[in-house]
Amino acid sequence: MKKAGLEDLSRRERQIMDIVYREGRVSATDVLARLADPPSYSAVRAMLRILENKGHLRHELDGNRYLYLPTLPMHRASRSALRNVLETFFEGSTEKAVAALLDLSRDELSDEDLERLSRLIGEARKEER
Repeated sequence: MKKAGLEDLSRRERQIMDIVYREGRVSATDVLARLADPPSYSAVRAMLRILENKGHLRHELDGNRYLYLPTLPMHRASRSALRNVLETFFEGSTEKAVAALLDLSRDELSDEDLERLSRLIGEARKEER
């Protein structure tokens, strides 16, 4: 079983993985119902099998159907995805990404949110020393 990175997924494979992470465990029917512009049922089953062969999914038998679960915990997958976003869109710069996020959500952040972010930055500074 090959362990490919999440960044190596096709658009449709990424959509399926998003569904699996959001739902926790899914059948092929669940995926089919949640995909925008879904392919055939057999195509969904084939893609789930491909994702399993790539090492992204595993399955459990539930009666006569397979339920698919991610092999990587959500927190590890999100770190991998963020790393990819940093490299792709922000030249690997955390500072540029944070600045873009702050600019994007400027009107949505409460004083409490900003205080928490300030504390996190302070903690990061202390850890560097």
